[in-house]
Amino acid sequence: MRKNLLVLVVVAFIMGCSEPPKLEHKFTIDVSYSAEVDSLAKDGRLLLMLSSDDSDEPRFQINDGLNTQLIFGMNVENWAKDSVLTFDENVFGYPYESLKDVPPGEYNVQALLNVYETFNLSTGHTVKLPMDNGEGQQWQKSPGNLYSKPFKIRVASNGFENVSVDLNQVIPPIEEPEDTKWIKHVKVKSEKLSEFWGRDIFLGAHVLLPKGFEEHPEAKYPLMVFHGHFPSDFGGFRTTPPDPKMKPEYSERFSLEGYNVIEQQEAYDFYKRWNEPDFPRFIIIEIQHPTPYYDDSYAVNSANQGPYGDAITYELIPEIEKQFRGMGEGWSRFLYGGSTGGWEALAVQVKYPDEYNGCFAACPDPIDFRAYTLTNIYDDENAYFYKSAHKTLEVPSHRNYLGQIQSTLRQGNHLELVLGDKSRSGQQWDIWEATYSPQGKDGYPQRIWDKKTGDINPKVAEYWKENFDLRHILERDWDKLGDNLKGKIHIYCGDMDNYYLNNAVYLMEDFLESTTDPYYEGEVLYGDRDEHCWNGDPDQPNAITRLRYNSMYVPKIMERIEKSAPKGADLTSWRYK
Repeated sequence: MRKNLLVLVVVAFIMGCSEPPKLEHKFTIDVSYSAEVDSLAKDGRLLLMLSSDDSDEPRFQINDGLNTQLIFGMNVENWAKDSVLTFDENVFGYPYESLKDVPPGEYNVQALLNVYETFNLSTGHTVKLPMDNGEGQQWQKSPGNLYSKPFKIRVASNGFENVSVDLNQVIPPIEEPEDTKWIKHVKVKSEKLSEFWGRDIFLGAHVLLPKGFEEHPEAKYPLMVFHGHFPSDFGGFRTTPPDPKMKPEYSERFSLEGYNVIEQQEAYDFYKRWNEPDFPRFIIIEIQHPTPYYDDSYAVNSANQGPYGDAITYELIPEIEKQFRGMGEGWSRFLYGGSTGGWEALAVQVKYPDEYNGCFAACPDPIDFRAYTLTNIYDDENAYFYKSAHKTLEVPSHRNYLGQIQSTLRQGNHLELVLGDKSRSGQQWDIWEATYSPQGKDGYPQRIWDKKTGDINPKVAEYWKENFDLRHILERDWDKLGDNLKGKIHIYCGDMDNYYLNNAVYLMEDFLESTTDPYYEGEVLYGDRDEHCWNGDPDQPNAITRLRYNSMYVPKIMERIEKSAPKGADLTSWRYK
């Protein structure tokens, strides 16, 4: 009996010491689409999203900030209906690099295919890119993209339980805006761009007409070109007071309640100002020039995007002036805008000095690549990390007016890499690359830095310097450009710009103030503790100044016209009450 008891004890001990059976780890999610949405094989970028926030669909919750949700991406080529693609732990993601890193919990899951089209470029290259379909290059709502409805899944410590996602929805087309008494819409086929892209390419514009346009057929008008991101219609102009039924919304950025009401009130106030007897009569245009790389082209000629600068200046603008009685001369054209539009206003003025008579560039994207936000692309070896022998410190990319950081350069670029490789994310760092870089052997933009590691390519940096570093170009060519740019350059920036854009403005100011032959005769102003989109008004907070671009620069433009208009120029036909 004792012997049997001893045997039982030994067996129990052995069993207790043995390892428990291992749980199967499954970090895979299957995605498919059927003929219900499309029967054609697809090219594109397949995106898988997980969200722990029920407030909206996951596709609308992906961003570079602290409240972002999760996304993973892979390329798709000739993806046939009813075939299954699998996301596994090797697919790159953001902010977690792998599905195996997703914390346990409950998530909404959604997938979306950003569809690519094939372009046979005039350079001889064939590339696959997402064509804009009237939405301004926004993958979340681009017509023709396939997506799934969100549903709940549970993530356990050992992965996912047989998750399959079906793309059974198609984003519908977008209706084009209709003409009104005040706002007209123009679309022009560009021969220059169509030749480059190997298909018909159109440029568009929303045109705000001056008061009395129909009643004064004898009048010809100066032109104000408001550069910026893709406009669905002319913004900041409203013929009626704010909608009394609209629910006020809180602006976290400006700590203001009812900011949506303020925006409508500012738009209505501009309408009233536009109609006042003392307001000069201009034509104002907002341009639509999205490319397969972004919501606009940056308005310059580019190795990867084609001759957008020439197309806008020599095709679109003359057609608008012809249709709406613009004067059609360089002294009567003015450029302004903020952020992307600020860079465009200054770059177009520099690239086409005789075709425009002044630029007003607010919070411009980096205009000196020694301050490419916080990176010096000429001297730094890595964009993502500060140089240190023993410490790892990431380079920030976004702050608020107190200096509090929301994101880093590495994080933002990794998000873009998930959304699309080969500069195809449709986001900020990639469009700078698509605009400024030489074309690679594969037909896509050459990288300024390795997208994963941040290591900078000095040869590409040198190309950027000679072709698109605006401070360098001005300094290099001031003996040729100075006379044509005298009095035309005006730059405004908050000294707490969210993206550190003021750093490049300081460097540009250093050069401009050093000019003597001739002196540049413009202005550079800074807003104390003002953030992104400050436009130069020292008397209003940033939340208001960003809404007043259309009227802010009119007095300065009038001063410029009176000073620089050639002898015999028409200064009266458009000055009616």
